[in-house]
Amino acid sequence: MIFSKDYVGYLARQTVKHLVAEKMIHTDKPAVVNERVTAGMVDELALEDRINDEVRVILEAFQDDMRKTGASYPEMFKKVKNELARKYKAVL
Repeated sequence: MIFSKDYVGYLARQTVKHLVAEKMIHTDKPAVVNERVTAGMVDELALEDRINDEVRVILEAFQDDMRKTGASYPEMFKKVKNELARKYKAVL
């Protein structure tokens, strides 16, 4: 993940604070809302890490074929990552 969890928590708190101030949401328990928003943001931001891990597993399974054909690992990584992003409908 490109951001630390502390920073994501800060962003979540600021988002909730702004939404409450603009009367877009109403809550009697802002701490609970902060936790849920933080969890959602962390999960969404960690998606790219999970996709990268899956790409590594896929390419590891095909490493012998890639060596035989002379395929470039970085190029194949990009292609497989783009395919998985489309599969998961992720915007990276």
